[in-house]
Amino acid sequence: MEGSINNRWVALLGAAAIAVIAVMSSFIVVGETEQAVIIRTGKPDRVANQFDPSKPYGQTDAGIVFRAPFFERAQIVSRQILDLDMEPQQVLSSDQQRLQVNAYARFRIIDPTRMVENAGNEENLRAQLTPILTSALRQELGRRTFASLLTAERGTAMSNIRTALDRAARQYGAQVLDVRIKRADLPDGTPLEAAYRRMETDREQEAAAIRAGGQRDAQVIRADADAEAARTYAAAYGKDPQFYDFYRAMESYRRTFEAGSGESAIILSPDNEYLRQFRGR
Repeated sequence: MEGSINNRWVALLGAAAIAVIAVMSSFIVVGETEQAVIIRTGKPDRVANQFDPSKPYGQTDAGIVFRAPFFERAQIVSRQILDLDMEPQQVLSSDQQRLQVNAYARFRIIDPTRMVENAGNEENLRAQLTPILTSALRQELGRRTFASLLTAERGTAMSNIRTALDRAARQYGAQVLDVRIKRADLPDGTPLEAAYRRMETDREQEAAAIRAGGQRDAQVIRADADAEAARTYAAAYGKDPQFYDFYRAMESYRRTFEAGSGESAIILSPDNEYLRQFRGR
């Protein structure tokens, strides 16, 4: 009699324990930075606290979520902005410069069901997006020169890469928010030295072209000035030939007599034609 009572209590305690475990496994707690994909018999069935960009910041459906014990399981997916860091890659620019590029991307999972179906988890998603980012980076930078990456054109390149990566990420339920290049340097060693020498040669050729252009422009300006002066002299001579002859003679006297060092002497006859202006009219 006592043995049967004890067995009954053991059975009741076991059933109670199973009931408690079943009840406890029926509920999960989903945090505000999480979204839960409820998977039934291996396929996603519904999503709890899914990210919705139309909702104001701070309004979520986080909290306790029910699931059928033993038949459903929950996979937690982040609602936060995630990082995708690319390993340094060597990229060939359009001007045949080999660049050591280090880039990163920022993305968010907006369709966790598709992410679970096509990627499985966040780490697999990163593994899928990394080669896509590398390919988009190579294609975009391969159409541009190294110098363009130091100008505002770099922003356009990053926008194109983000668009290409976002287009591919949508099939995994992700949205790419931003792509940036952390560094874009020439590789160390002989390629770097050769690039420096090539850049130095290019700058020297550019400077020589600028100097030649300046000399050409100077000659044109000087010729124009001489022509203008000749026209001015001709106009003055036409208006008053005697004054013009007097002015040119005075200039000649000034240049001739001031050029001496004080040790030379010039001997001329008073009737010399060169001294006609000293005789007056």
